[in-house]
Amino acid sequence: MIAACARHPSKPQWRKIDNVAQDIAKVLVDGNPVAWFQGRMEFGPRALGGRSILGCPSAAGVADRINEQIKFRERWRPFCPSMLDTVGPQMLGSDHPAPFMTFTFEVAEEWKSRVPEVVHEDGTSRAQVLKREFNPRYYDLMLELEKLTGNGVVLNTSLNRRGEAMICSPTDALNMFFGSDLEYLIMEDVLVVKTRSR
Repeated sequence: MIAACARHPSKPQWRKIDNVAQDIAKVLVDGNPVAWFQGRMEFGPRALGGRSILGCPSAAGVADRINEQIKFRERWRPFCPSMLDTVGPQMLGSDHPAPFMTFTFEVAEEWKSRVPEVVHEDGTSRAQVLKREFNPRYYDLMLELEKLTGNGVVLNTSLNRRGEAMICSPTDALNMFFGSDLEYLIMEDVLVVKTRSR
């Protein structure tokens, strides 16, 4: 990560942070989307917390911000939630395992107003319900969000721009980051923040 930062022509400003989950949860709660690059490359049709753009689903307008500034896609296409396994049964009314974001569930009425940025117009969500053993750092981020907002849920979409392939390497992540309006990129414990020129 650091080597990729050192080589990158945009000369990224970076720093190592000790508590990734806690620090990034605060950034998300402030309404900022975050590029999240952690662990192994993902395989398959869904972003599952390894190569993701994340948002706080209770922060009004974050889905529109991701659409307009980063993903450049139609607003009717919903963003999906990842959630703690303790939240799944409450929010989705089901104990059905959903580790790969391939099932759509009716969202419980109370949760529609709690996490509106990840509920589709028809009241459903295509959800990932995560057990900690499968992705501890991502799980811990949602625990921190739960402490701050009461909701152990995060908006999750793939770390790429419209029409581009999924991000693979740290250099790919930096290229995508500097080619978008994202302001925060976390790669393992290396935080890159875009400095505003104005």
